[in-house]
Amino acid sequence: MKKIIFITAALLLAAFAASAQTGQVPNRKNLVIKEWTTAVGSTTKVLDHVTTYNADGRKIEEIEYYSNSRMKWRRRYEYAPDGKVSRELLYDGKNRLNTVRRYEYNELDQRKTQYNYDGKGKLRSVKVFEYVSEDA
Repeated sequence: MKKIIFITAALLLAAFAASAQTGQVPNRKNLVIKEWTTAVGSTTKVLDHVTTYNADGRKIEEIEYYSNSRMKWRRRYEYAPDGKVSRELLYDGKNRLNTVRRYEYNELDQRKTQYNYDGKGKLRSVKVFEYVSEDA
């Protein structure tokens, strides 16, 4: 009997936690999220990360900053008409294009291939994704 009560309580708690989490998901359309850090013992907050979403709610840019507020890196996302990420553009702290990642997807909309180019457009490497189900 105690087992049944414990299991029931655990299930109710999990269901409550899940509903609370879904209620806290922000509307990401045209949203900019700024992350600030404050050192212990200080009142000065330092911007360390910014994420920007477009009118469709898709992430279009991330910027990471050093503690002195200089840009560490920037990443832009481009989307295909079907809504999947088609390219990622990675920039260094001086806003120079370093890497371009281009993606292809399989029939299940999972990433199939990632092509990695340098900032000048030269193919540097190819990553292939393999999905293996343990149920197979």
